[in-house]
Amino acid sequence: MTALLLTAAAALTLAPAAQAAPAVRATDPFTTGSFPVAYTDLTVSASGRSYSARVWYPGTTAGANAPVATGTHPGLAFGHGFFQGIGQYESLLRHYASWGVITVAPKSQGGLFPSHTAFADDLNAALTWLTTQNGTAGSRFAGAVSTDRLALSGHSMGGGAALVAAGRNPAVATVSTLAAAETNPSAVTASGSLTIPVQYVGGSSDTIAKVADHQRKMYDAKQSASQLRVITGGFHCGFEDSSGIGCDSGTVTRATQLRLTYGITTAWLLHTLGVDSSLHDQVWGAAAQNLTGVTYTAKP
Repeated sequence: MTALLLTAAAALTLAPAAQAAPAVRATDPFTTGSFPVAYTDLTVSASGRSYSARVWYPGTTAGANAPVATGTHPGLAFGHGFFQGIGQYESLLRHYASWGVITVAPKSQGGLFPSHTAFADDLNAALTWLTTQNGTAGSRFAGAVSTDRLALSGHSMGGGAALVAAGRNPAVATVSTLAAAETNPSAVTASGSLTIPVQYVGGSSDTIAKVADHQRKMYDAKQSASQLRVITGGFHCGFEDSSGIGCDSGTVTRATQLRLTYGITTAWLLHTLGVDSSLHDQVWGAAAQNLTGVTYTAKP
């Protein structure tokens, strides 16, 4: 009897620790989350890859090299667009960090002749590196990464590379892409091989990676657990914080496009990674289907 009581007491003591409680409840993922936003610049070395990167993450305080916020957090690798610096996506990656997502943004493959297959490997190396750091004593990210909640994302070339990377990495749980462009190897083909949830976000006024020529083909190739969200009047460079040479324009303001992007992609990541089940309606339900300014096509 004594042994049974001790066993029961131990089970009650351990039960709360065994349950993975959500780090956040994203009642409005279109707005900034509750975590202070921190970042660090470092070298990622994993899986035979080595490159400079910036990591945005939820901190105990805001700013450079702050400690990571208490708890475990999802990991994301984000791929930049062709000839684009990762600073072009700072507002988006800061938004993710404010909702508790640790995001590694590789600075690799930034020249005029990038390798898409190498970029895919760099993105996967970022996730491998995060997993390793989680188990490395003394690392800033030791014990801070939910290693079963890993995701990929990216813009344009980076979006296509994210899809290729997902096809190579069984540890990836979900993908969200922005104006994903066809790559070599093919992101369309990679999409067709994926069984995990995948989100394709595009802009109806994109003249660089047109929805019909790129994201629609990827979505059509993908089977269930996928969606195509198209921002009305959205443009290719509207997913970035500023436009440069060769950029297009749309009929919606950059601020509006970014706000919509923050909301629909944050909801997707937190829901499909199992962080917040309350976001189902904002991903698959009426709230998603009737969101002003964004068309919705999906295969739940």
